Amino acid sequence: MSELEGKALEELVSETLLKQLNMTDPDVKVELHLKLCEKYMREAEDLLARRDYVQASEKAWVAASQIVKAVAAKEGKELKSHASLWEFLDYLADRLGDLELRHLWRTANALHQNFYENWMPPREVELSIRDVKSLLEKLKSLL
Repeated sequence: MSELEGKALEELVSETLLKQLNMTDPDVKVELHLKLCEKYMREAEDLLARRDYVQASEKAWVAASQIVKAVAAKEGKELKSHASLWEFLDYLADRLGDLELRHLWRTANALHQNFYENWMPPREVELSIRDVKSLLEKLKSLL
C-alpha cells in the first residue's frame, strides 16, 4: 500500500492515467473502480484463506471504497477522501432509504481500523468480510 493519500498503488496509478489522458467519461471511471473493487475482494478472500486477517481486512475495505467510488462516478461525482466516502454513502443510504447500507459501510470501516490495530478476532474478520460482500452486491446493483 502506498501511504500517499492513503491510497493503494494501483488506485494512484489509475487516477494518474485518467488525469494524464484527460479521461472524463464516467463510464470509464465506473469500470475502473469496479475492476479495482473486484481485484481487491479476490485478494481479501485469498488472504483470508491464508489466515492473514490483517491484510484481508484492508483489502476488503479497499474493495468497499472502490464500489462506493464506482457508484459515485456513475453519478458524475469523484470521491477523494475518507470524508467524501462517508458523505456519499450517507447521501446514498438516505436517497435509497436503506439503513443497512450504513451498517455494512461501518463494518467495512471497522476492517480498515483493524488493519492498523489488529484487534478483531479471526471469526469477526471473516463475518465482516461477508458483510462487505453484501455491501458490494447492493451497490453493484446500482451500476
